[in-house]
Amino acid sequence: MADYHFVYKDVEGASTQWDDIQRKLGNLPPKPAPFRPPIFVPAQDEDLKPKDKAWIDEKTEEELEDLEDDAALDDYQFLEEYRKKRLAEMRETCRVSRFGSVIPISGSDFVREVSQAPPDVWVVVFLFKEGIPECGQLMPCLEELAARYPATKFVKIISTDCIPNYPDRNLPTLLVYNNGAVKATYVGLHHFGRRCTPEGVALVLCQSDPVLDDGQSGSDSSRKAIIDGVRKRFIEKVVTQHEDDEDGSLSD
Repeated sequence: MADYHFVYKDVEGASTQWDDIQRKLGNLPPKPAPFRPPIFVPAQDEDLKPKDKAWIDEKTEEELEDLEDDAALDDYQFLEEYRKKRLAEMRETCRVSRFGSVIPISGSDFVREVSQAPPDVWVVVFLFKEGIPECGQLMPCLEELAARYPATKFVKIISTDCIPNYPDRNLPTLLVYNNGAVKATYVGLHHFGRRCTPEGVALVLCQSDPVLDDGQSGSDSSRKAIIDGVRKRFIEKVVTQHEDDEDGSLSD
């Protein structure tokens, strides 16, 4: 029959009082440090990593909507508020950039595109006919202003499609609409100065109202800022043209 021996092993790191005395006297080596396992750090899934503001900034409107049901974001109370703020900013960007060109319309489009435009939108209607030189002079100015102020709606329509029997001698004509009503009428090219520049047209359009919307539509400060900016560009253009003329005369 096999002889089994039981060996008793004390708790790791335990020591008797006698051993402690012997260690103090130098008769035994120092007691080894007890074994301590490394701290457990669970591996993190990419989807479970903490989300910060920068991470949310990268999301589109659709992705933000999907995140509403994401369990990983339960602890982020700011998500709903942040999402609403982002959506408002996106809508404002779309509102300000909704136009940007001179849109051709027909007589049947007039009520929908002009009279029924939203109350916060200013509409500049260009009555014209092909082949009239004055209309050709004004058109590039309106195209530049439409691109510069994309929140203002610029449309063009053949004069007799808009007003039957409208006389050609009155062309070009600009009608300014807001909230379904005519706010200003400019018949003929002489209103916009001898040279008819985009800056000259802009100054006329903004004489009494902030027609050229810079994103703060309806405020006096907006109108003043627009006019100040237009005047600055006008002066810069005049100075540049003057310098070019002087350089040309010197080269001759």
